[in-house]
Amino acid sequence: MIEGQSKLSKVQVLGMAVVAGICVSNIYYAQPILHQIAETFNVSESKMGIMVGLGQVGYGAGLLTLVPLGDKVNRKKLILILLAILFCILAGIGMVSNYNFIFLFSLLLGLTAVAAQVILPMAAELSGNEKGKNVGIIFTGILVGILMARVFSGYISECSNWKMVYYISAGFTIFSLTFVFFKLPSVKPTFKDSYFKLISSSFYQLKRFPQLRLLALMGGIAFSIFCSFWTTLTFLLIEQPYKYSSDTIGLFGMLRIAGALVAPMIGKASDKGGSGKTQLIASIILLAGSVIIFLFPNYLISIILAVIFIDVGVQSIQVTNVALIYRLDQNANSRINTIYMTSYFAGGAIGTFIGLKCWESGGWYYVGVQLVVFSIFVFLMNLFKTIKSNTNQ
Repeated sequence: MIEGQSKLSKVQVLGMAVVAGICVSNIYYAQPILHQIAETFNVSESKMGIMVGLGQVGYGAGLLTLVPLGDKVNRKKLILILLAILFCILAGIGMVSNYNFIFLFSLLLGLTAVAAQVILPMAAELSGNEKGKNVGIIFTGILVGILMARVFSGYISECSNWKMVYYISAGFTIFSLTFVFFKLPSVKPTFKDSYFKLISSSFYQLKRFPQLRLLALMGGIAFSIFCSFWTTLTFLLIEQPYKYSSDTIGLFGMLRIAGALVAPMIGKASDKGGSGKTQLIASIILLAGSVIIFLFPNYLISIILAVIFIDVGVQSIQVTNVALIYRLDQNANSRINTIYMTSYFAGGAIGTFIGLKCWESGGWYYVGVQLVVFSIFVFLMNLFKTIKSNTNQ
């Protein structure tokens, strides 16, 4: 492919964004309806919150074991297989009668939802000089999927029941299968050795690229803030002084449209070489959101500002990081993506569990302390990185 050209049409890029959003949304449906699921199985909300964490653990496991296959096998076929299995799991969730099976299905749901992370490096490989732009568009699809997941699940669970959320999502997955089968090109794999060597080669990318190590750590911590915030926010909003219902809680996800709109602009800025400044500004915005919600949790305006700031900060860091890692080695995009995204979603799972423990131990005060401390760490990483970069110039 000639540098600067893209083999993907606008329809293909937009379609990939929709499919990626549909895949990832599945691990976020549960957040605003945790209390309804807990009531169905007669367990505590904090215990059912493990469902969210297991989805992220499964996603991380899929990133580590399945996404590298994108460099070894036909990516289109891999995406189709993952979507077919995802459909079966979604249909099965609504049929279980024991919460232990819900935990198992949540783990498997995350494992197969990594089809989105096969789509991202596929798009990067076919995008030429438009990597940042196209990755930004697809990542916007992921953000909108996460955004609409909370709104959709909250609304559907109020109108019908929480199981219907997963049945409808199974229908979305059939749509995704159809699009991928008819519209996406086949991409020849670049890795010829065994699966064991493929996985070993994925870890070798950490040793090979110091920048990947830094970005993976930063991305994991940033996403831990995001997941801790959104998981525990549900518990805050169902208590005094708010007492909101599931559909109202889901509507808070609409505020995340700010992050979704920012993502393509961040991608373009990264293409033009403005990544360092963007990350520093994003870390300041993230810290501001964490401080606001820590100091003023009982004011609706502070929650609105925190949702916007935390989302814009985390997604700006994420889009910039993704655009940067796809420039390291095009022939190893899937393996590099594996390392980065495994760290990213491992951070999310850890953030979810820490957030739940903080809520159990000290309510929102402990949660707020955790958010601020983690945000300060991300800010300091970016500050020192910027200072070092300016010193070396």
